[in-house]
Amino acid sequence: MRAPLQFVLDFFTGGDPVLPATTQPSSPTSPAFPVSSQAPPASEVVRSAAPQVEGLGFTHPAANRHAQLQGVTVSFRFERSRRKSIGFMVGADGLVVRAPSWVTLREVDAAVQEKGVWIVAKLQQFKEQQTEQFQKAIEWRHGAEVPYLGRMVQLCVLERGLGRVHGQDIPAEQVLPVTVPPGATVTQVRDAAQVWLKKQAKVLFEQRLNHFAPLLGVRWQKISLSSANTRWGSARADGHIRLNWRLIHLPISQIDYVVVHELAHLREMNHGPRFWETVGEVLPDYAQRRKALRQAPSGLAQD
Repeated sequence: MRAPLQFVLDFFTGGDPVLPATTQPSSPTSPAFPVSSQAPPASEVVRSAAPQVEGLGFTHPAANRHAQLQGVTVSFRFERSRRKSIGFMVGADGLVVRAPSWVTLREVDAAVQEKGVWIVAKLQQFKEQQTEQFQKAIEWRHGAEVPYLGRMVQLCVLERGLGRVHGQDIPAEQVLPVTVPPGATVTQVRDAAQVWLKKQAKVLFEQRLNHFAPLLGVRWQKISLSSANTRWGSARADGHIRLNWRLIHLPISQIDYVVVHELAHLREMNHGPRFWETVGEVLPDYAQRRKALRQAPSGLAQD
């Protein structure tokens, strides 16, 4: 008789405790996606069509399996291993699920569903921690340094009605100008600065979309700025592209990678080999750009 399954859940955030193992129910719930009832060999890579969603979602860059958990799309990396239990690990890239070869895919999907609350909570917690670290690094006061297109610019505050400008002697290309009421709070300064950053982002994103779309032989129809805490961008088959405005903090090489990534989805609405071939047509070094993006302080994911 086969030993009962155990779930091992690890959360790589430095110090977060490992949850105790539990036992799989004898009647697993239905899997999120149709799967075979037979366990594949250890070398097999299990793939299912990646859903294209907007808003909240979590995607591992090497995802090969997907589930709907708590109303959220979670695309995770599934691997076979010699371990004796099903393991769940949440890290900077997202969720990795490992299982021994004798565990069927149906049982894996059931385990993912059972631990859905924990998985989504930890994924969200990890992304929020990464984003908070990035935002807290900026002091939203005059003279503060703000990352802009991969370099630092100085926040210069104009107090409305008083004609007082902080940092007037700084070259224009090194300035992030904001106008606020006299005695404005840090929050007001931050909000004003983000309005300026979003305007710059919208203009730049449109320019880059217009540059790369003809090279890929696609046409985008609409651009929207996103403030999602979990992803850099998304694309819909109707040509609607969403890009996170916080990309404006990053170097243009990483911005271009996200733009090309989303435009490539207008040809291939998946992350299969032909998708990456499409990206590589215009960005042969996309792997290096993707790696740099994954190491960006905000910790967001690509769809």
